[in-house]
Amino acid sequence: MKVVKNYLYNASYQVFVLLVPLITTPYLARVLGPTGVGINSYTNSIIQYFILFGSIGVNLYGNRQIAFVRDDKYKLTQTFYEIFLMRIVTIIIAFMAFLIFLSFSSKYRGYYWAQSLSIIAAAFDISWFFMGVENFAVTVLRNFIVKMITLVSIFTLVKSYSDLDIYILILSISLLLGNLTLFPSLKRYIKFPDCKNLKIWRHLSPSIMLFIPQVATQVYLVLNKTMLGSMISVKSAGYFDQSDKMIKMILAVVTATGTVMLPHVANAFAKGQHEKTKRLLYRSFSFVTALSIPMTFGLMAVAPTFVPLFFTHRFISVVPVMIIESVVILLIAWSNAIGTQFLLPTKQTKAYTTSVIIGAIVNLIVNIPLILSMGAVGAAIATVISELTVTAYQLYVIRRQISYRNLFKDVGKYLGAGLIMFGCIVILNRRFPATWLMLIIEIIVGMLVYVILLFTFRVTLVKDIKSILTK
Repeated sequence: MKVVKNYLYNASYQVFVLLVPLITTPYLARVLGPTGVGINSYTNSIIQYFILFGSIGVNLYGNRQIAFVRDDKYKLTQTFYEIFLMRIVTIIIAFMAFLIFLSFSSKYRGYYWAQSLSIIAAAFDISWFFMGVENFAVTVLRNFIVKMITLVSIFTLVKSYSDLDIYILILSISLLLGNLTLFPSLKRYIKFPDCKNLKIWRHLSPSIMLFIPQVATQVYLVLNKTMLGSMISVKSAGYFDQSDKMIKMILAVVTATGTVMLPHVANAFAKGQHEKTKRLLYRSFSFVTALSIPMTFGLMAVAPTFVPLFFTHRFISVVPVMIIESVVILLIAWSNAIGTQFLLPTKQTKAYTTSVIIGAIVNLIVNIPLILSMGAVGAAIATVISELTVTAYQLYVIRRQISYRNLFKDVGKYLGAGLIMFGCIVILNRRFPATWLMLIIEIIVGMLVYVILLFTFRVTLVKDIKSILTK
């Protein structure tokens, strides 16, 4: 029950982090337009590289290491301060690199300065600690007030395209304040460190091992926008970014299991409970599949109605991008279950790293011709191909460790239910006019059809959920 509770907290947190851009997107699409949205997307994609290199894999590494030592207060204290101080130093180096970059960049300088606060905010991000001790409530509750203030600030202060720099500043400052509010909750878990025995740099090498796959992952998370902005136009980057925001919003719900299960599986693995780690993988894989399939097919089906209503007709080019990119919801759900929830906590970092490096290389190879020939649609296709490569490789790596039969036990039933749901929504789309009321009805009908079919097909997950709720 604790895992379920933590999943709900973490899913809420991940969704909440993206909630501000989701709620404000229709407003900003109208106020800033495709160009303003594109400039923000492009400049932010550049800033993300400095945040990435400054963070050096701490979010994943810190989460796992805290989970390993959380039962020993002394080790927990030392580990936290060592990792935190190491990240402070690396973020400072990253910010200095940003200043060098800015000295050679004449375009969008003001926007880059506004975005740069996000680099500083990354230094104070200690959410990895609370994830490691499996306390996800604090990250949700502490950030709620900050995000509400952010929402009010955006609707109050951002009125036209000329307010783009103010919008970027609001997002950057809210990120910094949200991270700072987590610090008061630390005193419950740690004490004053033994400064003489702090060994900051012992974490550098293993953290870099997890940093390498994050660099590779960033290639097909951010590079698409960078390449679109550089090779095509900032408008194309904006179209892809609007689709990507919706995909990430949905993925936040699915991949929240990875953050929750990583410390849980790592703790079980540290105790030598290897069979338990496999059982946890089977259950988690089934759960994320059950969630991601209706989300994938559902977004595909409603995209033609949703995009013009949500973004306005000026963003109609987002429709094909969103339909294609929806496929990655299922693929990332699978690679998250295998990679983050099994390979990393069982110390198979090399296999995990290799998978995302291969994905990044494939992305880079296919990105250039696809973006040049099809723009944002090409970037979406490249993303799908990359994620398919990552998932396929990870499945190959674990072939001798797990049973494919147990792993894919009910996948056929989920796919069948998802396809029938997709058909029902498409029929409604074609027979009725595109309105907000009709969109809500389509979503409700789709959910009901899918859930009823899961009960009809008697999937194992339904029995598992019943057993958890009756405990």
